[in-house]
Amino acid sequence: MKVLKLSAQGLPQSWISLEQAVLHYAADQVRWEAGAEVAVFRGGINAHSGQQSIITVNSIIGTKGVPNINPFELKPGLTNGKLFARDRNICAYCSGLFHEEELTREHIVPFAQNGKDHWMNVVTACRCCNHRKGSRTPEQAGMSLIYTPYVPSLWEDFILRNRRILADQMEFLMAHLPKNSRLHDA
Repeated sequence: MKVLKLSAQGLPQSWISLEQAVLHYAADQVRWEAGAEVAVFRGGINAHSGQQSIITVNSIIGTKGVPNINPFELKPGLTNGKLFARDRNICAYCSGLFHEEELTREHIVPFAQNGKDHWMNVVTACRCCNHRKGSRTPEQAGMSLIYTPYVPSLWEDFILRNRRILADQMEFLMAHLPKNSRLHDA
């Protein structure tokens, strides 16, 4: 299970482990929390007060401080898992729905024609369609794209990079997706 760590302003920073979240709580770095309580950690007994230390971890935490990154300049890393999730495991040519092991990263403008490996030049394709298209562009191969590629937003990237998102975390992230995101229909 991962905790969604946000900046104090509510921008996603990272998925962190329960142990990392406890460290934020113990260091008094949690400014606010949302979502459900997902774990309770019990520490030692204070010799002076006789009280046991307890830290309750929520599924979403906002941490103090200002991040040293501009989230709008971040480019999400391209992986096959995130690409297939962005495209909902649907082949961009035949519109078939496939399991991940039957899919490939398909370059619209192929490497053989100086195509690049970035979000706007890749789509999900089944092995059959990828082989049929070969090192040609869709136009050269007489194959039409059924959807266009796009670069995921920061919010979409956080959904695409974690397969085990709790319902309250998903609700929080989905509320911030761009209106035209394909993830609304997923």
